[in-house]
Amino acid sequence: MSNTGDQNPPFAGDQNAPFSAPQPPAYGPTPAPPPPVPAQQNPYAQPGPQGAPPGTPPAPPQGPGGYGYPAPAGAYGAAPTGAPGAAPSRGVSGWLWAVGGAVAATAIGASVMFATGAFSSEPHPVLKGYAFRDDLCSVTSLTPFENAHYKTKPSAGTGSTGSSGPSSPPNPQHSGSRMGSMDSMWCNVSLTPEGAGTTDYSSSWVYSAATLHKKTDPAPEFADLYRAYETQQTSTTYKVEPVSGIGDEAFLVTRNDSGALNSSYVILAVRDGWMTYQTTWSSYTTSSSTVKPPGPAEIATMLESSARETLSRLHD
Repeated sequence: MSNTGDQNPPFAGDQNAPFSAPQPPAYGPTPAPPPPVPAQQNPYAQPGPQGAPPGTPPAPPQGPGGYGYPAPAGAYGAAPTGAPGAAPSRGVSGWLWAVGGAVAATAIGASVMFATGAFSSEPHPVLKGYAFRDDLCSVTSLTPFENAHYKTKPSAGTGSTGSSGPSSPPNPQHSGSRMGSMDSMWCNVSLTPEGAGTTDYSSSWVYSAATLHKKTDPAPEFADLYRAYETQQTSTTYKVEPVSGIGDEAFLVTRNDSGALNSSYVILAVRDGWMTYQTTWSSYTTSSSTVKPPGPAEIATMLESSARETLSRLHD
């Protein structure tokens, strides 16, 4: 029978050994400890003993029976103390768990933002509360023109049975269209001056149009669209002036009629966010008419007053 003190401890060198090795005999020299169970290297460990691989923790006092070195507290991957399944000890692993949780929360938040369209490439139109109307005439203000003694011209006929002529268009006229890139609406009103004689010929129209741009911001091109009236190469010339106090920007375009004093053509254009609005006065009066047509300044005032009230009504 061999000497018990010469026996190697059971499980020495066995990587599948239980966590607690049996106690050595209480007599004789202490046997050499078996190789420790490899643990993941702690990147934050202090320099190890001289001659040890980098990252090896300093050798603490040997455990019971000299069985290996305990893993440094908080080392990532080290077996937690206590019963199996216990929460890992605080330390390096604690902040790693925190970082992992933050990354997971960020990923979840990003997925929610993608699902709700926060990262969508679709444009976000700035419509400032303006809404589509099937009948723009129903919100178009005619009060300034009525105050200047103009009234809506009644339709000549409806083309009913017994009428000799074709059906005349209704007055006012309106239309609207809702498309993927824009919603558009317009209103045309034929006016006649009060007190006009039966032999007087006068034709006055107010054309209004509003567009809600849903895909493209009209701001970069809006001013040039109306400034172009001044630079076009035609025999008819125009004057373009900015108008303050209405929308984000507005312009008044007036045709210079040096040879036709009884004809007028004036445009007021307004942009407010991604909404654009244009109202136009067009009139012709014969020289023999007993009614004096309004001048460009009076027409501009009527258009501005009408536009302010109409745009106010276009809001939700």
